[in-house]
Amino acid sequence: MGVLAFSFTVPLTRVAVAELDPAFVGLGRALVAAALAAALLLVTRRGLPERRHWGRLVVVGSGVIVGFPLFTSLALRELPSAEGAVIVGLLPAATAVMAVLRAGERPSRAFWGACAFGLFAVLLFAASQGAGLVPDRGHLLVLLAVVLCSLGYAEGGALAQEMGGWRVISWSLVIFAPFLAPFVAWSVLGTGGVGLAGAGAAAWAGFAYVSVVSMFLGFFAWYRGLAEGGVARIGQVQLSQPVLTLLWSALLLGERIGPLTILCALLVLGSVAVGQRTRVAGDAGGGKAVPAKTPREG
Repeated sequence: MGVLAFSFTVPLTRVAVAELDPAFVGLGRALVAAALAAALLLVTRRGLPERRHWGRLVVVGSGVIVGFPLFTSLALRELPSAEGAVIVGLLPAATAVMAVLRAGERPSRAFWGACAFGLFAVLLFAASQGAGLVPDRGHLLVLLAVVLCSLGYAEGGALAQEMGGWRVISWSLVIFAPFLAPFVAWSVLGTGGVGLAGAGAAAWAGFAYVSVVSMFLGFFAWYRGLAEGGVARIGQVQLSQPVLTLLWSALLLGERIGPLTILCALLVLGSVAVGQRTRVAGDAGGGKAVPAKTPREG
């Protein structure tokens, strides 16, 4: 469910930044999501996070609230949706590395083999889309977004085992909202609000989706999945995201899907299936699902 929610992010971000300022889209979405998160925390009457959790929430927010949205919004002013999506396909491999560094997981050799195969499929996928061997500014921005997002995923997945996934993303949003507000206001005032007034319904619909679903609701399912099954292994499910994103890019933006792309899609899905059957030491229950805490349980 989380991957399905996120798979619309790249094409709809591209729709939004076609008419709205990238900084407004990249950071403004977090303010909308933060308002929803604050309302949810008030309604459920949740107390403040423990002191030991605050630093980790900042790490989560730096990756998934600031880093990934901002840098992908900037990059998608220069890159096609499909090309950005295949670079985002590197995210599961990066998340697995961060799971080792931040979550203390120890994937098996079979897992790394499946991960490498999936990475190869994504690179083949990129080649089929005409991505060059030498990255330009747009590619580098997406790569930076991937590194920061993988850190936020790994830290958030580990922290979700203690706090519950919905509280992790909600508190991260609330913590960062006061710092993001001035930058969003500057992006609006810097253009005199002309960009906002001139944007059409499609751009605002794209912004609404990435704000409510990509930045908020999608993380409910995603962090719970990471908490129950382990960051490294469950993170590999996201290898299917470029395939889904390409489908939405074709349907929404008219981009073409060729036979080589279909082959790459099958290879990616195959690597996901293999990766789900491998053992990852140190994850939630050593590969067995551990129920995440519900909103009532905290």
